[in-house]
Amino acid sequence: MTKQAFVALVTCFNEDETINYQATRAQVRRQVDAGNNIMCAGTNGDFTALTFEEKVRLTEEVVDEVDGRVKVIVNAGMPATFETVKLAREFDRIGVDGIAVITPFFIACTQDGLIRHFSTVADTVKTPIYLYDIPARTQNHIEPETARTLARHGNIAGIKDSGGAKETLEAYLQVAKEVEGFEVYSGPDHLVLWALQNGAAGCISGLGNAMPDVLAGILNAFNAGDIAEAERQQATFAAFRTELYALGFAPAMVKRALYLQDASVGASRQPALLPTKAQDDQIATILRRYRLL
Repeated sequence: MTKQAFVALVTCFNEDETINYQATRAQVRRQVDAGNNIMCAGTNGDFTALTFEEKVRLTEEVVDEVDGRVKVIVNAGMPATFETVKLAREFDRIGVDGIAVITPFFIACTQDGLIRHFSTVADTVKTPIYLYDIPARTQNHIEPETARTLARHGNIAGIKDSGGAKETLEAYLQVAKEVEGFEVYSGPDHLVLWALQNGAAGCISGLGNAMPDVLAGILNAFNAGDIAEAERQQATFAAFRTELYALGFAPAMVKRALYLQDASVGASRQPALLPTKAQDDQIATILRRYRLL
């Protein structure tokens, strides 16, 4: 099976913090040209800062710009099942390839509560649902046994693992081996190649916003059977990640690294972290080292 890379696309903003849809479309084209698929309204897309109506329009704009050239997944996850279902229905209407559902945040959930939450959304729409686990941000974690239960739902197609623990990723990959049609997508950028080698269907990367060609290079080399080249590209990707993320909150660093390459992406909505000039200088030095600036 051909493995696939998705980029968790940034949402571009104007100086008054309204969404810059034209700049966002330009970022879509950049990723399509590199050969990457798109995930929008995720953690790197400032989804928690977007209104319901903006998420719907953002998805319409992205789907229109993609025009069937690559796949589009959109995140519908919200703390309440009720609003998640409302968003999922809108995305189902628009016509996307998959709907990701991040675990509820702020609300402490039991595993039974997570099963009810994801199952209710999956029962509501025809578009395949992808579970989205990122416990460091939501404080809720999909246990592997819960993933196994949900994998048997007819409309839950896979999971994005952004937990960062190789042991959890291995457990999810074991579920994929046991349940036909259930796919695992790796979130941690330092584990892209490892995940592919161990049965993942692909990856969903935030760092790919700043380094799209290298991300695509890992996938292209792996799919071509050129493991040496895939390892070389992964080493570059991982080294860039280590240097960039050492400077601060990962999504903010990715957004700023992209901003220094193309100012049209804008800053994030407040109170998101904004790098200082000294930090910008450090990021620019890293970008030059990797010939991205």
